[in-house]
Amino acid sequence: MGTVLDSHFLALTAIVTVGYQLLFFIVTALLRFDKVTDFAGSTNFVIIAILTLALKGAWHFRQIVLTVLVVIWGLRLGLFLLMRIMQWGEDRRFDEMRDNLGKLAVFWIFQAVWVWSVSLPVTVVNASDRNPSIEARDIIGWIMWLVGICIEATADQQKLVFKNSASNRGKWCDVGLWKYSRHPNYFGELFLWWGVFVASTPVLSGAEWLVILGPILLTLLLLFVSGIPLLESSADKRYGRLEEYRVYKNTTSPLIPLPPAVYGALPVWFKLAFLLELPLYNPGPGDDPIKLQ
Repeated sequence: MGTVLDSHFLALTAIVTVGYQLLFFIVTALLRFDKVTDFAGSTNFVIIAILTLALKGAWHFRQIVLTVLVVIWGLRLGLFLLMRIMQWGEDRRFDEMRDNLGKLAVFWIFQAVWVWSVSLPVTVVNASDRNPSIEARDIIGWIMWLVGICIEATADQQKLVFKNSASNRGKWCDVGLWKYSRHPNYFGELFLWWGVFVASTPVLSGAEWLVILGPILLTLLLLFVSGIPLLESSADKRYGRLEEYRVYKNTTSPLIPLPPAVYGALPVWFKLAFLLELPLYNPGPGDDPIKLQ
């Protein structure tokens, strides 16, 4: 079917994303029902991937594979988060937003930008007329996606089981993958989306390489804004005065999975420079009871 609004579907996917997120924003604002927030974000990826594939109508093998990978990720995460929030109750992220329409609107705007930006690699691939033979970069990207989604799904399930156990009330999750990383689910998510980007590169040309801004934005959001910083701060406030938690934090990598014995023995400068143990996660006694050792 070819071009719709522009040859790369950028305007179309922006309009669809804004409309979809606006719909759920209205539901959230009017009904004060925030249980569908993550579901709205995850399924938006699915809509963009399928829509661009169908509209272009080229059905190249690379396009189909990347679309299927995004659909699997979006449906898996969306349904998991929906079932989890229905089971756990209210989303604490919105405790300060429910009565503040401005803050709520800003959140939904950020979510729309996140969806559209991170979807750029698959959007541009699905809009492309180029169809080079499958090469090593495709295979590497697909493997990265597979490893990433396995880590993310496993970490999500392990934490859910841990939190649902009455014997673990008041404890932080330190089992399974969480023994090797404080945020293994985020590591998996980043790894799989960088994999999608790598698998898109055989098709990219000229300005199309700007789709790298998608995984870069996701990385920045998780490392510096709405991901790790919020969870680290919340955990420090709840457990920071417990010696066991201090030991866990000082011997467990914030993102990249590593054996605790290895990570705990590394010098602080190495953790900061190569393993993302940022000062943002360890503000020290002035703001928080945790200080990296």
